[in-house]
Amino acid sequence: MSESPNAHIDFVPATAEDYEELMSISGGIYKGTDYLPCKYHAWLKDHQRHMFMVKSEGKIVGFESFLLVDGGETAVVQGLRVAPWIRGQGVAGMIEKFILDKLRSDHPQVKRISLTRSENPPPSMLKKYRVIGSKAVVSMLLPYDQLEEAIGLLEARLENVGQLNNYTILEPAEVLKLFDGTKTAEDLLPGGFLMQGWLPLTTHKSNLEMLFEMKITWIYSQVQRKSISEGGHQINHENKGSAGSPSSPPSSVGFLSLGTPAYPVPYSDATYRFDIDLFGIDPAGAKMHVVQQLKLCIKSLPAGQSIICVMYGEESLRTELNQLREGLTPFILVNEQMLLEMDI
Repeated sequence: MSESPNAHIDFVPATAEDYEELMSISGGIYKGTDYLPCKYHAWLKDHQRHMFMVKSEGKIVGFESFLLVDGGETAVVQGLRVAPWIRGQGVAGMIEKFILDKLRSDHPQVKRISLTRSENPPPSMLKKYRVIGSKAVVSMLLPYDQLEEAIGLLEARLENVGQLNNYTILEPAEVLKLFDGTKTAEDLLPGGFLMQGWLPLTTHKSNLEMLFEMKITWIYSQVQRKSISEGGHQINHENKGSAGSPSSPPSSVGFLSLGTPAYPVPYSDATYRFDIDLFGIDPAGAKMHVVQQLKLCIKSLPAGQSIICVMYGEESLRTELNQLREGLTPFILVNEQMLLEMDI
């Protein structure tokens, strides 16, 4: 057991037996879309993740974890929570110090800490961390008895019905090929980060292999019949992939989306959260990817499940994503996802 400067606060490794008590201090987090109830036990089995309970007089008052990525050179901090009755007493700062000391003593190979936050992080955090990038967040609630109607409405808003088939569902080998060179990563991923949900990752091979184990749905599409002027010549790029007939990822710039496997959340009974991460700046591509990811998600769920769909895209896509969900029920979670990083 490691004791903090505050004699009443202790940090201990998390166990399966801590689950119920931790959930008791987590009510209402993320407006009922908390990921931890579903992921906690899987996290315990992940050898790259380290989880800690914060206890006061034997009772759980906080939690934090970090995941080693980039071949062990980066620690992604996730899951922070502090019990309501002890907030404002400096516990979060104690947790941050404990994690930093733990990394320096037990994982000296770690060079940086990264984390994600919603809009307006406190000034004290911005003094320590630099902002690497941000994405717009647009969410909607799709009740189970309106799913078919909602998909029909979304499909009707695609500029070209032909786009429905102009995409490729990538297999792991195709994902590795897509990011084999630096140009694709630079074009698709501003800052070089492949955000999955709220997990910031580079395209380091070990990170991609970790995502493969998570059963992420990778969809890729090229710019469709779009003429780009280069050196006075008109060059036509068109999509060569099609649904059900994957092809090798092309070298030209396209659009990529990641669909996180939907998971149940405490918002209400029979409600799943589904995150769609969008990479690229083409509005038509963004809308097409959202529709296809949702259709695949619905097929994977048991009947009678509602979906809270959370979309993450470049700020330039915010208006288009808001227009796409018009007539559907907005779910106001957060407006922005920010990525922060600190060298240690």
